[in-house]
Amino acid sequence: MKVYFLGTGTSQGIPVIGSQHSVCHSEDSKDKRLRVSIWIHWDDYSYIVDCGPDFRQQMLQSKCPKIDGILYTHEHADHTAGLDDIRPFNFRQGALPIYGHRRVLENLRRRFDYVFEKEDRYPGAPSVEPVEIIPNQQFLIGDKIAIPINVMHGNLQVFGFRIEDFAYLTDVKTIEESEKAKLKGLKILVVNALREEPHHSHFNLEEALAFIANINPEKAYLTHISHLFGFHQEIQKKLPANVFVAYDNLEITV
Repeated sequence: MKVYFLGTGTSQGIPVIGSQHSVCHSEDSKDKRLRVSIWIHWDDYSYIVDCGPDFRQQMLQSKCPKIDGILYTHEHADHTAGLDDIRPFNFRQGALPIYGHRRVLENLRRRFDYVFEKEDRYPGAPSVEPVEIIPNQQFLIGDKIAIPINVMHGNLQVFGFRIEDFAYLTDVKTIEESEKAKLKGLKILVVNALREEPHHSHFNLEEALAFIANINPEKAYLTHISHLFGFHQEIQKKLPANVFVAYDNLEITV
């Protein structure tokens, strides 16, 4: 199974529009971050976790040939706003399954009502098949079991996902012990680390590293990174030997 980091930035992306911050003017490609998303693929299966406003650009850069479904962590725009750009996949493959909490699917139904329209449907509109993810219930993607991990993004429930020995968690601030137990024995953990300063709804670096130490995966990758965190190379120097700063277009094998 391969995991391709389509985007590793926070909600504004890096560079931030109009910002004079030094990171936003970095010439290092690893400091240029699209909105957070990953592409997971193995054998003939291909799934995306979150499709934000940079989705079209990410698909072109990654050369992703097909999608078997999209897993949504939550409804915020930086994780969902690219839904309309699934149309080329629809034209080749037909309707795409989209997996999410009932609340998230209802949110998408309101915001993208033309996608879910049953009557007088515009023939070029995206086509989806909603699949509700129920907390504490495993579900199948391709021939692999996905385990939803319940976390809190401030006061908002968010899903992370474990697939075999890989887990992806973004926009985490708190997590119950019962959910942590689902993450034991990982080879690779991906988790958000927004910046060094505390934040009301995201792990900062100290919290992310403490969480990684508690879960104890073989390797961990940090994502959902703000320009306020600093330069990629500087962040990496602060990390334990088994923790890495993810960057756009990085691909790892699980």
